[in-house]
Amino acid sequence: MADMEVVDRVKSWLSWSWTWYLWALWLFLVVLLIYLLRTPLRVYENMNIVAMFLNTLTPKFYVALTGTSSLISGLILIFEWWYFRKYGTSFIEQVSLNHLGPWLGGVENNNNGNNNTNNSQNNNQQSVPECKVWRNPLNLLRGAEYNRYTWVTGKEPLTYYDMNLSAQDHQTFFTCDTDHSRPSDELASVPSAVMQRAWRERNPQARIKAAHEALEKDSECATAYILLAEEEATTILETERLFKQALKVGEANYKKSQSTQHLGAHYEAIHRRDTNVCVYVRRRLAMCARKLGRVKEAVKMMRDLMKEFPMMSVLNIHENLIEALLELQAYADVQAVLAKYDDISLPKSATICYTAALLKARAVADKFSPEIASKRGLSTAEMNAVEAIHRAVEFNPHVPKYLLETKSLILPPEHLLKRGDSEAIAYAFFHLPHWKRVDGALNLLHCTWEGSPYGESAVGDAPCHAFRMIPYPLEKGHLFYPYPSCTESADRELLPAFHEVSVYPKKELPFFILFTAGLCSVTALLALLTHQFPEPMGLVAKTFLNTITSPFNFLVEKLEGVLPSNLWHQLTRL
Repeated sequence: MADMEVVDRVKSWLSWSWTWYLWALWLFLVVLLIYLLRTPLRVYENMNIVAMFLNTLTPKFYVALTGTSSLISGLILIFEWWYFRKYGTSFIEQVSLNHLGPWLGGVENNNNGNNNTNNSQNNNQQSVPECKVWRNPLNLLRGAEYNRYTWVTGKEPLTYYDMNLSAQDHQTFFTCDTDHSRPSDELASVPSAVMQRAWRERNPQARIKAAHEALEKDSECATAYILLAEEEATTILETERLFKQALKVGEANYKKSQSTQHLGAHYEAIHRRDTNVCVYVRRRLAMCARKLGRVKEAVKMMRDLMKEFPMMSVLNIHENLIEALLELQAYADVQAVLAKYDDISLPKSATICYTAALLKARAVADKFSPEIASKRGLSTAEMNAVEAIHRAVEFNPHVPKYLLETKSLILPPEHLLKRGDSEAIAYAFFHLPHWKRVDGALNLLHCTWEGSPYGESAVGDAPCHAFRMIPYPLEKGHLFYPYPSCTESADRELLPAFHEVSVYPKKELPFFILFTAGLCSVTALLALLTHQFPEPMGLVAKTFLNTITSPFNFLVEKLEGVLPSNLWHQLTRL
């Protein structure tokens, strides 16, 4: 494989050099032909006419010329900037690559280089997941938390897109196709139909009204209690009370459907729905206990839930467990959970990566000093902590801004995009206190991510900027799959409008925007100077033109000394 790559590189280089050799030869022949035909083409006479014309021009012409050039370049700059802001690329560069590139033969060279890498690129594309939106495992309660924020600030913390995704989740979790045909109890089908309509309602008051209507028809409607606990209850205690009522009803339905699930697909769908209700309510009760300060009770409930329903990993209950164990400062238990879920075959998350970095930083952060590290270098434990932070930052580069409190936090959304700004907000919102509790952890994060005041020597041979370890451009990956390019658009849908979405990587300005900006500025300055100082600027222009044409005049003199002056006359006689 290595020999083939070397051969292909040599072939591509030869084809490239031969192409430019032909262009150079063609240009030389054209110049030589013009020189030989200078007498019949009257090159000297035409050049003298042009020189006389330029000498007769007034400074007003130069002012108009430079002013028009500045105006045109300014318009091009505005269009280039608009196109870059909308599409993220330069219009001139895109046209050059798509239209001029094939004409110059660039595509053929690229194809030669890409033929040998098609298989590897296809494999990489198969392993790169799309920008999938996940349910936030630590999402807040709408009535007791999100609505209280709206009452105080007057701002809506949730977007319609986010709430619509939640409505779809609720319909998937709490309804099934057989709700309208339950054979054992005809009355149960009525509130089920009402709740199906309630989950689809966009108006919160209409959803709450539908839940009360379902309870009037059947006081043992678990999903109605869930909706009221999520959206109507204004305190955590009231929410917990309603969830306990839902759990009482849900467990009874679960036990009833468990004994009949093997009778057919009809009963299996009912049991799956009852299982979802039971797991959801128990997880929410554990979160309520965590919010009310009963952390040990919450940990026990989460462990029991994960042990009893190991297949419900879609809810990511282990992330709730990690946060609760960090609150208890049970770092050994946290490490045991990480050892189970920080696996290469499982999808990563900011909670997994940054918690692993926190545990490694905890071992050295209290004694870490940039001054000492600059003198003796990093120890093995410190190097492991720095590498863990590099790994976490590569997975989600938005988190350090919130942990270091250089960017303000908002309430986390109900859904998040892994490796995006929404996931960073959800992680930092709950885990910032845990980083603050570990002495020196944020200082180590700051020195590693943002760079210490002592420069690169502060961390020995390792770079002090974690962003230098992140692959760039986006098409490359180091520890994880390449950073997706769709995070910005997805985060803008998930996060409220008043929040400034964090974007990585920062889009660099294309060359043509900088070029047109410089051209516009220079021509505008020349127009102003020519208008204010016409005679000195005219002298400068003539001097500049003489300097530019002097090499050409020198070359012409040398050619006249080498070639006979009557060469064209002799050729015509042949």
